[in-house]
Amino acid sequence: MTRTTLIPLLCATLLAGCDAPLPGASKPNLVQTLAEAPPGAAPGTCWGKVVTPAVIETVTDQIILQPAEVLNDGTVTSPAVFKTETRQAIVQERKVTWFETPCVADLTPEFVATLQRALQARGLFRGGITGVMDARTRAAIRRFQAPEGLDSGILSLAAARRLGLVAVERSDKT
Repeated sequence: MTRTTLIPLLCATLLAGCDAPLPGASKPNLVQTLAEAPPGAAPGTCWGKVVTPAVIETVTDQIILQPAEVLNDGTVTSPAVFKTETRQAIVQERKVTWFETPCVADLTPEFVATLQRALQARGLFRGGITGVMDARTRAAIRRFQAPEGLDSGILSLAAARRLGLVAVERSDKT
């Protein structure tokens, strides 16, 4: 092999082993049934989870070790001595948000196409109706759910009900 063919081959081999997505690459399919569920979850239900990381801030304080010595006329004979202390402080705790989702078996191409049409009718989805849960669809789901406090591209069951895609359970059993 020549050097001009070996370098691209080596780069492709190295990139193939990378686990981190490239900037601008689409996110992995986030719609999945999680093996875990929150405590008290009904059997056979599917759940999504959003983990918001803790916000940590570096705080720098000046600690006075020795106060300044000042004469009665205001003359400073000895300046104050300070020590700088730097520490990490948690500004906002880590937060785990669980939410019920439609199960993977329910996310048929027909369901996803209907979801795309519902989001398109609300001006949140701009793309072709493909029936595929792609990055555009997940971004539109996120835009729909964010005002309600759920910043996720995973469709919640509550959002699916608000969109008219899933039947709302009746409280009275007649």
